[in-house]
Amino acid sequence: MVEHPLNSESCLEAVIELLTKRGVSLDDIAEIVFFLQEQYVPDLTMQLCLESVQAVLNKREVQNALLTGIQLDMLAEQKQLLPPLQSIIEADEPLYGVDEVLALAIVNLYGSIGFTNFGYVDKLKHGKLAQLNDKSFGVHTFLDDLVGAVAAAASSRIAHRQKQQEECLERDS
Repeated sequence: MVEHPLNSESCLEAVIELLTKRGVSLDDIAEIVFFLQEQYVPDLTMQLCLESVQAVLNKREVQNALLTGIQLDMLAEQKQLLPPLQSIIEADEPLYGVDEVLALAIVNLYGSIGFTNFGYVDKLKHGKLAQLNDKSFGVHTFLDDLVGAVAAAASSRIAHRQKQQEECLERDS
């Protein structure tokens, strides 16, 4: 891994590098966003979803959550965590909720719709989330929730912007 100076741009590069290393592309996340918003936004495009994902990833709090969670997953795969945390994260123990709490730090940036979107995709495991949730592909206890949270936040961002556009059209007509 390349050494990164501590600034938002280098942290973003590190996050994208880690996501890629863990098998998640920005397009994978954008596809989940599209799934969440396609019935609500008539002219939705994958490009708009991707731009929204990128905007969410530009936030330092999001970067920090991703860096932390991905590192914990990687350490669990390498069996580098102390017991009983090693077993808890490795098994994605159902009563361990720290992974969801970390993900909520992301969706919290985009209001209550982010929470409902996150709950929905977390339960449904749409797209890439299904693979990340499959234990045979490695330890992704944090990553599946974090990817879902980024998608939920990006979806919320689109929903908020859609509402603003509708209100502007109403006001102008």
